Amino acid sequence: MSLRKLISLIILQIFIVSFVNAKKSRDRIKIGGLFDETTADAENVFKYAVEIMNNMRDPSDGHLEAITKRIEYGNEYDASKKLCKLMNKGIMGLLHGPLSSNAATHVQNICDAKEMPLIETRYDPATQQPVINLYPHPSMLAQLYSDLVNSFGWESFTIIYESTAWLPIMHELLKKYDNKGFTVTVRQLDLIGNQNYRPQLRRIRLSGDKKIVLGCSADILPEVLKQAQQVGLLTDQYQFIITSLDMHTIDLEPFQHSGTSIFGARMISPDDPFVKEITDFFIEKHKSEKGSEEKASDDDDDEDEDEEENDENEDEEEEVPEGLTADKMRLDTALTFDAVLLFSQIVKFSDSVQPKSIKCDDDSERTHGISDIMAMKTVDKRRVKGLTGSIHFDQKGHRSEFLAEIIELASDGIQKVGVWNSTDSEIYLIKAHDSLSGFGDELSLRNKSFLVLTALSAPYGMLKETPDTMIGNERFEGFGIELIQKLSEKLGFSYTFKLQEDGAYGSYNKETGEWNGMLREIMDGRADLAITDLTITSEREGATDFTMPFMNLGISILFEKAKKEPPQLFSFLSPFSGEVWVWLIGALAFVSCSLFVMGRLSPAEWDNPYPCIEEPEVLENQFSMRNSVWFSIGALLQQGSEIAPKAPSTRIVASTWWFFTLIIVSSYTANLAAFLTIESLSTPIEDVEDLANANGAIPYGAKKGGSTFSFFKESENPIYKKMYEFMNSHPEHMTSSNDEGLERAKAGRYAFLMESSSIEYLIERNCEVTQVGGDLDQKGYGIAMRKNSPYRGALSEAVLQMQESGDITALKIKWWKEKRGGGACDDAGSDSGAEELDVANVAGVYVVLISGCTFAIIVSLLESLFDIRNRAKELEVPFIEEFLNEAKFIIKCRGNVKPVRRKLSAGSLNEEESRSVSRSSESPKREIIGPYGFNGPCLKNLTKLDLMADHDDDDKV
Repeated sequence: MSLRKLISLIILQIFIVSFVNAKKSRDRIKIGGLFDETTADAENVFKYAVEIMNNMRDPSDGHLEAITKRIEYGNEYDASKKLCKLMNKGIMGLLHGPLSSNAATHVQNICDAKEMPLIETRYDPATQQPVINLYPHPSMLAQLYSDLVNSFGWESFTIIYESTAWLPIMHELLKKYDNKGFTVTVRQLDLIGNQNYRPQLRRIRLSGDKKIVLGCSADILPEVLKQAQQVGLLTDQYQFIITSLDMHTIDLEPFQHSGTSIFGARMISPDDPFVKEITDFFIEKHKSEKGSEEKASDDDDDEDEDEEENDENEDEEEEVPEGLTADKMRLDTALTFDAVLLFSQIVKFSDSVQPKSIKCDDDSERTHGISDIMAMKTVDKRRVKGLTGSIHFDQKGHRSEFLAEIIELASDGIQKVGVWNSTDSEIYLIKAHDSLSGFGDELSLRNKSFLVLTALSAPYGMLKETPDTMIGNERFEGFGIELIQKLSEKLGFSYTFKLQEDGAYGSYNKETGEWNGMLREIMDGRADLAITDLTITSEREGATDFTMPFMNLGISILFEKAKKEPPQLFSFLSPFSGEVWVWLIGALAFVSCSLFVMGRLSPAEWDNPYPCIEEPEVLENQFSMRNSVWFSIGALLQQGSEIAPKAPSTRIVASTWWFFTLIIVSSYTANLAAFLTIESLSTPIEDVEDLANANGAIPYGAKKGGSTFSFFKESENPIYKKMYEFMNSHPEHMTSSNDEGLERAKAGRYAFLMESSSIEYLIERNCEVTQVGGDLDQKGYGIAMRKNSPYRGALSEAVLQMQESGDITALKIKWWKEKRGGGACDDAGSDSGAEELDVANVAGVYVVLISGCTFAIIVSLLESLFDIRNRAKELEVPFIEEFLNEAKFIIKCRGNVKPVRRKLSAGSLNEEESRSVSRSSESPKREIIGPYGFNGPCLKNLTKLDLMADHDDDDKV
């Protein structure tokens, strides 16, 4: 055999071996798993999941192989060593369960350096790329529990957390803190480290806070609840939200009948058919493996075992591990299956699967590791659906979209009561659940009877206007009366109204330490409920309980309606601002000057003044400065003039000016109607700052001893403190009732501070007053009851349902706008037609007209006097004589022909004749002198003008 053939055979053999090895590598795809002694169930599920994936996969896609290593919990060195052994075997990727924090960090660093795809299934608020964590991101969990708190209407609560790792979940809840609204208390469970949680739990009980958010792992959760029960926190007065997603996996039977409302969330739905199918496989697989182990063990034992021991082995074979069932499976166990499912999908749709042995002590790294990581992050959520729902990551690789079931511990165990969707961040309740407010069916209001206090305060409680004598509940009507009626129909209780005779709602006397009014009756047990315009305050809630607000409102100002301002004299100038008028005058001057200059430059504008002269010695231009200004004014006022431009340049300027005036005049006319008919309203105050800064110029006050006065008294706002000092130092401005405040406001120059809802009621019936400014605060009216009343939740839920259905809105419309004279001011001054203009609206136009005419008369008089003076000099007659002569002619007021007075020459008339002619009514006939004193040939054939002195005759030429 030649050397060439030998080399060819060797190359061919190498190629065949390489191809076979590559195919074998593709056929066997290894997935590594790191587990410790606390995650035995997750390790089993990892192996079972690989088997399930192999059964579901096409053989051409390759065979998955699970390689696991169990490490010592908390041993970072052991975790690193076992990981290196896995990578040396050529694994495609790695997943690990809830290792210790330090061990997980070591694993993350090694995988990052070797570009090994890593999937975590543990809660890790500090997950770094390129790690893929199937556990929901803390920000999404924070939104989940924030929405849960909002759905329960908690305004104050206490947060208990195990360690700082749980604080990211509480982030959104901590943001709710507001010194005027939410009160959030934060406490750490174990400050010493001896697992004694009682000191902190006891402080919570003494604080009086009934709503608690508990953030701790499922490992210590049973002990925490046990110690909470020991200190008295697990009673029917308390509500808990557990933030561990494994709450359903622990034994909660000792707490089922405590009456405490304990809520939580889980991502595994036991009712999901896919979950049932997978968990059933886990259980059967576990049983078969256990049976095989026991059978092998039995073969080694003595064959003479008694029958009782065989029965015990059969019973043990039938035991089902709780960690593998759908209703007791931990989240990390379910996420282990989802991780294998994710690996399987990436292998199926990836062409870069090239397993490679990697050593930790060199620079080798995983081929295409980064691309596989990115493929996992961009996986299609519709294609990958695991035990925890659809798998989807955001751009940072966080589990950002998922569904969570809202669960509650009821007397018969864990119950599903709602669903939370991360995409729209909403809680969807499956059904109305009594215990959502902390009370079960045993505390139902059905067939209960209550004594309800009310007060005469329109429109919440009023006596019926009827001539008949009425007794009992039939005496009353109003918003609050009808609200109690609808609540009784919804919840099935009966009621009897009782009138609070003194009308006092309830205030605390610091000197005596006692409450009065309705709240005193409630506290002493002489009444069950109280309803009127009773404001919920922190001080009142310390003594009694309230339902959720049935009406939200705030403090505002009742003041007289703004008065109409008299129209401005020159309101016709309002359509344009002063700046526009200045520019308009400037434009007029500019165009006038342009016409004057262009008229002098353009030859076409120079005309022969006497057409009869073919060769004139002078030419005349019509665009003098006066004529140019006159032309511009005539065009602006849409009147035109006798002057018409003839040159192209002057016509261009004129056309542009006409277009400009068209737009300007149209805009002016469009706005003029509105400005002439609009009525400006003047009010001395616009808001509470104006009222406070008036320094008593406008007196103001509130009801004595009411919640409005208390608001200003307790406020830290400098403006409100200033107003409190004014009211406190001027008790004469305070009122004993809202009706007195209304009468003062109607009288004028007085501002009354009261609730906005009451203001809305008053201004519907008293057209002289209105609300000024917005609400100064936010509060609500609620139904009062005894402290820690078992019926508060049911009543609050019923009020909420009425708000959602629109029943409360309909009640408000009925009693505010329809009953008892409501809506009287709706049509006041709302005439839809055009209003007539009064003299005051157009007075400015008359002023301009009169001023223009007066100015014209003055100019005319000055012109006449100036002409008389010049003519007197020319005729050499006294000024007074010529003035009287002109006045006589003007006073006659008839005749359009005026004789021309001229000085006679000496040759024709002597001095005496000249004077006689000038004084006589008849004047000698004179030859007509042409314009500008020019006697041209064109005048030879003209007739002579008889200068008539006697103007009683008809005018003749």
